[in-house]
Amino acid sequence: MSPSGAEGAGPVGVVLVSHSAAVAAAVAELALGLAGGGGPPLVLPAGGTPDGGLGTSSELIGAAAKAVDRGAGVALLADLGSAVLTVKAMLAEGDELPGNSRLVDAPFVEGAVAAVVTASAGGDLDAVAAAASEAYSYRKE
Repeated sequence: MSPSGAEGAGPVGVVLVSHSAAVAAAVAELALGLAGGGGPPLVLPAGGTPDGGLGTSSELIGAAAKAVDRGAGVALLADLGSAVLTVKAMLAEGDELPGNSRLVDAPFVEGAVAAVVTASAGGDLDAVAAAASEAYSYRKE
């Protein structure tokens, strides 16, 4: 079995859901840059609305999740309330996201970095979600 937990599966995909396309793209770039070696995991931003405004879009989220899905699961991190609600609604609907998708309760920036680093190291979806969630305990003092 592969490190991802699914035979023949690629890395866990990560989708960063923000109200702002620029914020989601910048956090994705930061996380990929800090992940370093081992080949970057698949991570895509899904920020803003299709017309470039602030907000969330189930179409953008769904497209990003499908694009990063390689069979090992997709971790979705969201920035604020309605982004979380949009992802929850999509998960409840059941057909808008890949089957092994999970909303991860984590701080957006630190959680994204932890998720991408763990995914790039071959962690499975449980490990990626745990690493992202543990970012709540990062002390800055």
